[in-house]
Amino acid sequence: MKEERSLSLLQLMVNEGLVPSPEEEENRKTVIEKLKQIVVAWVKRVAWQRRLPKQDIAVTSATLLTYGSYGLGVHGSESDIDALCVGPYFATMVDDFFIVLYNMLKSRPEVSEIYCVKDVKVPLMRFVFDGILIDLPFVQLKVLVVPENLDILNPVFLRDIDETGWKSLSRVLANTQICRLVPDLKKFQSMLRCVKFWAKRRGVYGNLNGFLGGIHLAILAAFVCQCDPFVGLSALISHFIKKFAFWPWPRPVELQDETLHPTLNPTETRLYMPIRLPFSSYEYCHSNITKSTFYKIRTEFLRGHNLTKVQFVVYYSCSFFFP
Repeated sequence: MKEERSLSLLQLMVNEGLVPSPEEEENRKTVIEKLKQIVVAWVKRVAWQRRLPKQDIAVTSATLLTYGSYGLGVHGSESDIDALCVGPYFATMVDDFFIVLYNMLKSRPEVSEIYCVKDVKVPLMRFVFDGILIDLPFVQLKVLVVPENLDILNPVFLRDIDETGWKSLSRVLANTQICRLVPDLKKFQSMLRCVKFWAKRRGVYGNLNGFLGGIHLAILAAFVCQCDPFVGLSALISHFIKKFAFWPWPRPVELQDETLHPTLNPTETRLYMPIRLPFSSYEYCHSNITKSTFYKIRTEFLRGHNLTKVQFVVYYSCSFFFP
């Protein structure tokens, strides 16, 4: 019966367009590969413009690291792609990223609607590439060679990064750590798709509007996966709803990670729903949750708990997701 419930949830995700088709998935991979080739050509052009030695120009490189829903593997048919452009020590954001790379992208026939977003915490370029919306921030690493398959958790690459670069990089670090810490990645991905769909349908999704954002739900879902590593999808969702319907906020939620020192302060009173970033012992997810939106979120968790606590219902009722 539990397996039937899980299968019904997976089918619902497919029916709602939350799982891309093989063709859509292949198209996204192709876009990422094309963009990687462009940023490698870009950084070699910048190296030549800066008159670096020929041997340095030959070996220097850049890469892209995806994050957000695509990086976590929970993107849907209509999802955009968040990708961090990672460049070497001589490539700057102001001159090289926002001017040289911008012009290279603008000249490409696959690119349309390109513009720069500079006066924000995480500056980026936004454009459409072969029909897919791309958000592209930038970080400069203090190295000459940025490997294509960069291990961003290696401390060698994390030294002397400026504040803006660190804010851009933190999103990739969070994704990487979440994927590393969950006991079953595929089960986590299915669960996160379901809880994001629930949050959107119940009107409690969207960090800008004071509700839960994608990173909040990803960490909460990963936390439940760590707590209950051996249960199925339907049970995970029931446990997720129950756990946070009765969670003693403002006690922080944090993933179990043996590489971090345990925190000393058990509460975080500055935030209504403190959720610790998985790569830090002291940093929390940015949150716009207010007193009123907190109560709305809590109400939806309690409502969901009342609908999912009946363990013998084979299929999730549509009322769980839909208003």
